[in-house]
Amino acid sequence: MAPGTHADVLVIGGGVIGLAVAWRAAQRGLRVVVVDLDPGGGAARVAAGMLAPVTELQYGEEPLLRLGMASNERYAAFAAELTEASGGEDTGYRRCGTIAVALDSDDREELRELHAFHRRLGLDSHWLTGREARKLEPMLAPGVRGGLHVTDDHQVDGRRLLTALLLAGEAAGVVVRRAEAVELLVAGDRAVGARLSTGESVTADQVVLAAGPRSHLLPGLPEGVLPAIRPVKGQILRLRVPAPYRPFLSRNVRAVVRGQHLYLVPREDGELVIGATSEEQGYDTTVTAGGVYELLRDAHELVPGITELPLVETCAGLRPGSPDNAPLLGPTALPGLVAATGHYRNGVLLTPVTGDLVAEYLATGTTPELAEPFSPTRFTTKVPA
Repeated sequence: MAPGTHADVLVIGGGVIGLAVAWRAAQRGLRVVVVDLDPGGGAARVAAGMLAPVTELQYGEEPLLRLGMASNERYAAFAAELTEASGGEDTGYRRCGTIAVALDSDDREELRELHAFHRRLGLDSHWLTGREARKLEPMLAPGVRGGLHVTDDHQVDGRRLLTALLLAGEAAGVVVRRAEAVELLVAGDRAVGARLSTGESVTADQVVLAAGPRSHLLPGLPEGVLPAIRPVKGQILRLRVPAPYRPFLSRNVRAVVRGQHLYLVPREDGELVIGATSEEQGYDTTVTAGGVYELLRDAHELVPGITELPLVETCAGLRPGSPDNAPLLGPTALPGLVAATGHYRNGVLLTPVTGDLVAEYLATGTTPELAEPFSPTRFTTKVPA
């Protein structure tokens, strides 16, 4: 497809969500253009890649749980298909399970309540004593008071996932334009494309807005079509476990330490990812001394041996949070404009299901039932003038 020509679908945003939608739409025979100044970037490049629909569950989030479980169930087949379609790129998908542990009696009671909630919902969640938790993960601190073992919470490598999606999409015919979308084009009260930073325009029958926490800031977007998608900063540390000390941890480990959520994700290649802070400070992605200190301090309390490992990288990314912390999936109040944004903590987890649901809408014009609770129009009352 020549630059500046018409496409069936224009995807604004080349992060993990936009690339998944583009790949799946191209597989359905649609001509797809992705516009992003740095395709393959975004929050997933920083994320630890923990696939945790059960241990991430919060009270009142049952519809989001169903969406997360549906995506998690698709992940093994999705990862295998993606590896084949990308020419052999490994996504780092690993079925390892997760332990959520408590370091004091208050945390233990909170985990007990969460376990009871899991049981009421019929989820596969098993209570562990402190001794049982340390038997599964001997590096845990002696003071661990108990925990939950969830065998179906797994992991993927966000960076490898992005690379595989780029390669698979291009192999399926997706055209990637390395430019910035500087204006949404609207004609006759319908989204019809975007003007690019190169001065060119790409027109399309349908436009998918998948620009993360900047989705609602696109010039030309009529007021009220999308709610504000707030940026939530997360700082991440990447450590290296020397070969003689592997496996340092065998599965994902998470806890609440001093009221802050903490997780450790061990990769098979010896990388150990620690995250993540949660800071609502606008679009700042500065790695701070305080953030690094807090993560190391809390990780040391949970796994004392952590401070002996080499620290190889610090980074920060922005999660896209909607007003209710659930994603926006499907047609908006502006005809021709489809949303795939607002995934907050769950962007990597929800990648397979988002790609499938949004591509189904793009190909058929029908919103899948699983996507209905996440309609962007839940925040709007009328089509903007």
